Amino acid sequence: MEKLTALFDQFPDLITSLMIFVAAIVVGILAKYVIFKLLDFYNRHRNPLLVRSLTQHLSGPMGLFIPLLFVSVSLPLMPLSPAHTEFLARLIEILDIITFAWMLIKLTDVARDMVRHKYAIDKADNYRERKLFTQLQFLRRLALVIIVFLAVAIILLSFEPVRKLGTGLLTSAGVAGIVIGFAAQRSIANLLAGLQLAFTQPIRLDDVLVVENEFGRVEEITLTYVVLRLWDNRRLILPLNYFIEKPFQNWTRTGSDILATVYLYTDYDVPVEALRQELARILEKTDLWDKRVQGLQVTDSKEGTLELRALMSASNSAIAWDLRCLVREKLVTFLQQQHPASLPKVRAELSGLPPSNFSKPF
Repeated sequence: MEKLTALFDQFPDLITSLMIFVAAIVVGILAKYVIFKLLDFYNRHRNPLLVRSLTQHLSGPMGLFIPLLFVSVSLPLMPLSPAHTEFLARLIEILDIITFAWMLIKLTDVARDMVRHKYAIDKADNYRERKLFTQLQFLRRLALVIIVFLAVAIILLSFEPVRKLGTGLLTSAGVAGIVIGFAAQRSIANLLAGLQLAFTQPIRLDDVLVVENEFGRVEEITLTYVVLRLWDNRRLILPLNYFIEKPFQNWTRTGSDILATVYLYTDYDVPVEALRQELARILEKTDLWDKRVQGLQVTDSKEGTLELRALMSASNSAIAWDLRCLVREKLVTFLQQQHPASLPKVRAELSGLPPSNFSKPF
């Protein structure tokens, strides 16, 4: 009965506190709405990249931070008991930490927008841009992990039992570090490999690689693995330390231009000069050739065929593939139509048979 009476005695204070709390939330939401409406109006007339990016990415966290700010200011006005006031203050403190971490994460998106605006990655010669974006992506992911880790640690350390537990764990930190090191050695190796890849950069975003006999482009580099988008839109997932420990081909390491080759195997009586002139004619009629390199050479002479190599240049690997297919098709068609006797043939000599066998009519 006494507890019920005390509850009824506190009822007006609870109603008053709830009204102040709701009013603070509403005022905070209205303040956020007005501020961002003014920023939108400014963006429509001035269109500054930084302000527009801040408005876009910080709208969510500011929608939580500003009402919490008004609640914190109005907290002393609430007629609550010390225990209730402390509980509410602790809750607001935890939400403030979460909101601040959210804002820091969104600020990394703002930084990414600024870099993307200054350095366009969609141009033809984007070696410098891909190098920068690879480093930026890895550092951004690492920053997200650090921000989340620190936010969780600060929240947990705000509780007294957790602080005492942490003090006790420090006494066994050496043993715990060894155990954790052995348990997470693969993850740590991948993280260190990621740092090495980000700064030495044997691969970058959008690089063209040949890995495990598969041809594809680097689509994504995370903290632990690399995603290759293969030519047929399959995805090949490889751990980061693969690119530290094993060899692979990078066709765009220092530039996107590449030499394409086509091999033909013909009979010994093939007219090489006529084939060379036909190659020049084919290349002059296509936009796939970048007009830097062309040539046709006899690269090998085997028992039954000659090996001819047509060499031509292209601006990137995708165009080089199409150019190879075109040249191969056109040269084979030229041999079929103009010099069919130059196609590979098998020669054999029959001996040791009686002459009479060849003199009988069929």
